[in-house]
Amino acid sequence: MWYSRYFFVILQPIREKGKMKRICDFISRYMGVIVLLTAVVSLLLPASFVWVDTVYINPLLGLVMFGMGLTLNPNDFKIVFSRPKDVIIGCLAQFIIMPVMAWVLAKVFHLSPELALGVILVGCCPGGTASNVITYLAKGDLALSVGMTMTSTVLAPVLTPLITWMMAGTFVHVDALSMFFSIVQVVILPIVVGFVIQKYCPRFTSRAVGYLPAFSSVAITFIVGIIVSHNAEKLLTSGLLIILVVMLHNICGLLLGFSIGKLLKLEYKKCVAISIEVGMQNSGLGVALAAVHFAASPITAVPSAIFSLWHNISGPALATYWASKANQIKTDPIE
Repeated sequence: MWYSRYFFVILQPIREKGKMKRICDFISRYMGVIVLLTAVVSLLLPASFVWVDTVYINPLLGLVMFGMGLTLNPNDFKIVFSRPKDVIIGCLAQFIIMPVMAWVLAKVFHLSPELALGVILVGCCPGGTASNVITYLAKGDLALSVGMTMTSTVLAPVLTPLITWMMAGTFVHVDALSMFFSIVQVVILPIVVGFVIQKYCPRFTSRAVGYLPAFSSVAITFIVGIIVSHNAEKLLTSGLLIILVVMLHNICGLLLGFSIGKLLKLEYKKCVAISIEVGMQNSGLGVALAAVHFAASPITAVPSAIFSLWHNISGPALATYWASKANQIKTDPIE
């Protein structure tokens, strides 16, 4: 498989472990800043990333998903069966709120069919892998966050193409079946490979897992750089509108996700986890699907690329606020 060549080369043992670990920690800590700077440079100096062909987006996303598989623990699957109500509520919110809000925003701002499709596409994607880290920082329900990410990712091959077809199929052609196979190849298979290696090669996993956040950050940074550089001209003419829509999309997802939990009288930590899972999308998948299935309109991938940048800014900021608020709450139930 194409992704097997990449991770064995990239994650082979490194002699200067201490130095490399410090570099990886730095990259992980300042990921938001690095992605932002990359987007600005790619926009103002497209030549900095335009030499990287869009065909590399899928392998890069596969690397991120492989890292997710390496970190999965068999215990992560238990929450789906021990707390099915919480996971179902979260996943329903995930696949209803974000697609609907995407459709509404596309209509309100009279987006072109290509941009509307891009916004809807990222809205139909599963929860992002960074959501687990943000939930932890926000002192939310980490187990629920991991369970939701895993469940929404497993459901994505069916729900993402289906909902995209339902929401955007009226103004563009959406090949749902082809999208299904793409998601299986780019998302599900790398996760399965990572999980199998984690189970049968524990020594390799223990040595590699400390570097994975940084390698995932670099992969996401390259994805953003590739998309922005290849669409720099169009971004400069309509960029502010796209940025505004993406920001509203993310903010609405975060607020509505929390509100759903509160409305159903869930514990505060669960509300935080659902909010973050709903608001933070696997935007890399949106970029990959747009690049493969809507290559005739490259700008379709731009909303996903901007979403990847923005939610890495809004997520940590909101996590800081929620963490401070969590310290003030003595009882779990929301009154």
